Amino acid sequence: MDQEYERRLLRQINHQNLPTEARLSKCVSATCSPVSIKSGDRFIPTRAGSNWSINFHYANVSSQTFVLYAVAYAALLRNELLGAGIETVPDTLTDDRRHAVLTQDSHSLFRYTVHTKRVPFDSDNEVSPYSLSPLSNKSHKLLRSPRKPARKISKIPFKVLDAPELQDDFYLNLVDWSAGNLLSVGLGACVYLWSACTSQVTRLCDLSVDGDSVTSVCWNERGSLVAVGTHKGYVQIWDATGGRKLTSLEGHSARVGALAWNGEQLSSGSRDRVILQRDVRTPPSAERRLQGHRQEVCGLKWSPDHQHLASGGNDNKLLVWNSSSLLPVQQYSDHLAAVKAIAWSPHQHGLLVSGGGTADRCLRFWNTLTGQALQSTDTGSQVCNLAWSKHANELVSTHGYSQNQILVWKYPSLTQVAKLTGHSYRVLYLAVSPDGEAIVTGAGDETLRFWNVFSKTRCTKESKSVLNLFTRIR
Repeated sequence: MDQEYERRLLRQINHQNLPTEARLSKCVSATCSPVSIKSGDRFIPTRAGSNWSINFHYANVSSQTFVLYAVAYAALLRNELLGAGIETVPDTLTDDRRHAVLTQDSHSLFRYTVHTKRVPFDSDNEVSPYSLSPLSNKSHKLLRSPRKPARKISKIPFKVLDAPELQDDFYLNLVDWSAGNLLSVGLGACVYLWSACTSQVTRLCDLSVDGDSVTSVCWNERGSLVAVGTHKGYVQIWDATGGRKLTSLEGHSARVGALAWNGEQLSSGSRDRVILQRDVRTPPSAERRLQGHRQEVCGLKWSPDHQHLASGGNDNKLLVWNSSSLLPVQQYSDHLAAVKAIAWSPHQHGLLVSGGGTADRCLRFWNTLTGQALQSTDTGSQVCNLAWSKHANELVSTHGYSQNQILVWKYPSLTQVAKLTGHSYRVLYLAVSPDGEAIVTGAGDETLRFWNVFSKTRCTKESKSVLNLFTRIR
């Protein structure tokens, strides 16, 4: 045996054999050291508070699943100990008040009264009186409640297409997806159509013969006509089925970077700071000129009810126009950079979201019915494009400097559902598929990437009050 270890062991045994008075007098003496006496030569940590069986079971469980189990277990304990009467487990992934089950019925925390009132037996709702389970009826319902599976968004695009000559220009809009499942892409001086059904590629037009290039593309609502904005300020209307040009509209003195259809009317925004509204069925002379921006117009979107047009410009302004006035009815100046990303909510009437450029990086939500700013969040990078889900209260944003990422948000909690990466350049272009489930993104790395980000499940939470103006669109 080691002599040092033997000496410490004998000192410990002698100390324990001393009378209590002798030990006390030894400690209070002047020569007593303030250092506590060691009880051994090794430190053995206590593990009494560790439940190894449970921790080992959850070692490979995801954090979202663990949260779901924890909420269900907490609800079960609340039923049995406090009589909370919880019958269903709240959806922790979609409910904004994730921990509401942990805080509800807190008034009964110190109430120990046991309710002994009996109710008539019902085979569908009550537990059998011959059941050996110690759980109550509410807890049985809680355990039988259906669990909604967690929606998983793939971090890998399901398709990648090469897009040579796809320009890395923040102020252009070169990708759009039609109702007929055709994707239009402006590459250099040409517009190409890609069929999502057959993967067939056709060239719609070539502007190089006129010394021009494509700066924007936009499908009409039926998916039969595609508008093409050019660098010289022309707006061409093409029949996608026949592959022929129907008309060429003049009026702009600079490139046309933004287009938006409203039925048979087409709105175009240009670097000349003017927005032109024209009906493609009437002569080109019949047009409305909307002048409100002091710099280039880089974003245009019509509201789902076809009553209001939102426009964003390089002057950091977001303007809202109605269908009759030549002046903007609302003006928002909170952004600190160019406003290109604009999207109207298809779920709540009058809800508009906008995103700012590199110096701003914020998503801002507006109630255009009252003209009030609702909320905002800093995304950390340049906001290039925005689009709402057609089925759920979610939206997707694409970003440039410096993250080059794609973010899926839940509204109104503004929690991030997914973060997608893959582009090596700014994700400048975005379009949503006709079924509302997939999106396509384009960047200066000359690739188009297709992602499954949205679910087809329609949200069931609706505003019940008919007096609430800020409600869903029927």
